[in-house]
Amino acid sequence: MSLRSQNKVARIMIEGFQHLEGYLDLDVQRRCLEMVHGVLEKAPLYRPRMPRSGKLFSILMSNCGDLGWVSDKDGGYRYQSFHPETREPWPAIPLAFLEIWGKVADWPTPPEACLINSYSEGTKLGSHVDADEPEKYAPVVSVSLGDDAVFHVGGSNRADPKQRLILKSGDVVVLGGAARRAYHGIDQVVPGTSDLLPGGGRINLTLRRVTVA
Repeated sequence: MSLRSQNKVARIMIEGFQHLEGYLDLDVQRRCLEMVHGVLEKAPLYRPRMPRSGKLFSILMSNCGDLGWVSDKDGGYRYQSFHPETREPWPAIPLAFLEIWGKVADWPTPPEACLINSYSEGTKLGSHVDADEPEKYAPVVSVSLGDDAVFHVGGSNRADPKQRLILKSGDVVVLGGAARRAYHGIDQVVPGTSDLLPGGGRINLTLRRVTVA
């Protein structure tokens, strides 16, 4: 069974998990990508490091919003208001990203952080739970731009069985309810499946509410 055909039968049965296939049309995807480029002019991509070991992530990252998620050897996982390399405040979250949140999150307050993850061929994101936010109940909203990605999601324990599906450019995923504490990650990016990004690759936007309103 090919990766593409797997997506036709994959249905994740976790309360609060939504996979909104093709939610953004091509024109909106292109506008979102332009806005990403605008953010990255002010807050360039950098490569975070794992806590304690200092091992480099395989993906590149940046942020926009009042807060940005960062990681390094000494400080660990955390949110802060400025870019760890330029030391400048993060740019504001573009209005188009806030509108996506407003339509799908079903949450009364806006996100404070939008992570921008850049994947190239051979990169992945290990299984993890987004657990660094004082606000434990607001959903996480994820937007895919560019090449397909093999996404997995499991239960609240790392060893729980995992289900997999393909995230395509324009797809939106919402992790709310029980899914908010589900382990999830990206196993691989499938090169050549989208021409949205010149030269290929994938951009993922992750909108998060950090503080309790």
